[in-house]
Amino acid sequence: QEQFVEAGGGLVQPGGSLRLSCAASGFTVDYYAVTWFRQAPGKEREGVSCITITDSSTNYADSVKGRFSISRDNAKNTVYLQMNSLKPEDTAVYYCAASYYCSGPGPAPAYEYWGQGTQVTVSS
Repeated sequence: QEQFVEAGGGLVQPGGSLRLSCAASGFTVDYYAVTWFRQAPGKEREGVSCITITDSSTNYADSVKGRFSISRDNAKNTVYLQMNSLKPEDTAVYYCAASYYCSGPGPAPAYEYWGQGTQVTVSS
């Protein structure tokens, strides 16, 4: 079964850091752009960051710019999200999805594979 397996979530104090991983299972992540999403209770899903296939260029939601960093290790079939200076409003379930391109001004991409998510809670 093709899917992502996310890991690395947990409880962290405000100002702390976490590194999330998103391991592809049953497919090769090299051929896909990968987006990290998050969804907090009662809120809509939000695209947090995306990394492209070809040149590994990245984009970020305004709410996380300067604090989060996405990267990929194709040899490990894994994408990472380094989250620094965490805030309580970053609390959410984080999950990743694969598509052929990152979301932008044009038509929204179709997401081929998803993960189940990992909970991130930022609280003192």
